[in-house]
Amino acid sequence: MLNFNQKLEKYALLAVKIGVNVQPGQKLVVNADIASAELVRLIVRKAYEAGASLVKVNYSDEIVTRTRYDLAPADSFLEPPKWQADELEDLARNGAAFLTIVSANPDLLNGVDPGRIANNQKTAGQAMAGYRELLMGNHASWSGLAFPSPSWAAKVFPDAPADQQVELLWDAIFKAVRADQEDPIEAWHLHLNRLKQRCQLLNDKSYRKLHYTAPGTDLTIELSEGHIWCQAGAVNGQNIPFLANIPTEEVFTAPLKTGANGTVSSTKPLSYGGNIINRFTLTLENGKVVAYTAEEGLETLTTLLSMDEGASYFGEVALVPYHSPISESGILYFTTLYDENASCHLALGAAYAFTLQGGIAMSKEQLAEKGMNQSLVHVDFMMGSPEMNIDGITKDGNAEPLFRNGDWA
Repeated sequence: MLNFNQKLEKYALLAVKIGVNVQPGQKLVVNADIASAELVRLIVRKAYEAGASLVKVNYSDEIVTRTRYDLAPADSFLEPPKWQADELEDLARNGAAFLTIVSANPDLLNGVDPGRIANNQKTAGQAMAGYRELLMGNHASWSGLAFPSPSWAAKVFPDAPADQQVELLWDAIFKAVRADQEDPIEAWHLHLNRLKQRCQLLNDKSYRKLHYTAPGTDLTIELSEGHIWCQAGAVNGQNIPFLANIPTEEVFTAPLKTGANGTVSSTKPLSYGGNIINRFTLTLENGKVVAYTAEEGLETLTTLLSMDEGASYFGEVALVPYHSPISESGILYFTTLYDENASCHLALGAAYAFTLQGGIAMSKEQLAEKGMNQSLVHVDFMMGSPEMNIDGITKDGNAEPLFRNGDWA
């Protein structure tokens, strides 16, 4: 049985070898909270051992972040971080890889003036648009994984003794990412091959629409002509493979921007902008959200939907069986990185260019003509459940069972 340090070593190795897949001579940018320094140092070592020419670490601090939101002048949230955006875009264009370590408290900005949060997100989103387009088009390698900070662990395991919360979250993370196995890299290769086979089946079917039914949900989504079902394992502009999310259980594609009609209900809380949105519904006509409700976080949901024109349209359709490892753990993680892999989900905002045939080589205008949504945001929310049924609608109008009772039919 592996001890904690052995699992942590394997986790760091997964980040470098499977996640961003660092190549000799490549630069790596790591974005992380200072709480995760122990893991970051291991990743830096593994990256240099893999041949990285430079590992640049950008640390943040959730206490410093909260202090800024509480005390900084209001107009400071309207200043675009151009210097940061220019650096990241230059690194992305020149072949760097990007690793984000998620560890923040889901309630970090609870009580902060929503206007400050919205202004900062919109201003930063506009400044970072070029960098995000490079990543969403897979021109550069990028990946995300998690580190259990005390504040996050307390949110996930509120009933556990305080001195056991972080350990419990570590155990759950190590199991979910297969770092508790003797050869996690081989385990990931086998898992990704299974997801590739599922994508191939769906691409062969080439459904025109998907019809979702579940308590509180009756939704039809038309898929883009030439859509491609993908999984989180991808290749960058230099044809080097990488894995965008660790863990991952999903297969996903692009909806037609104007093709969603009906109502969908969330099944898990959504952590967005340091606040929780929970038990919400969206009603769509011709792709656009025209009505919405939320029992918790309505103001935050309003902010999200009004970020720009594309924020009220879908950019991703993702299928995850209810009986997946993360779902069966019974743990609510309060972070999309994990919760999206326990449930079918949709994303508000931008579509991924690589989910359309020839999309990576298209301009923004060409993608828009093909019905691919564009936005400053891309926010996944969970809507799958054990009661979820999904039919695939063929081009000749026939309905075929795709999901029954939350699992592949």
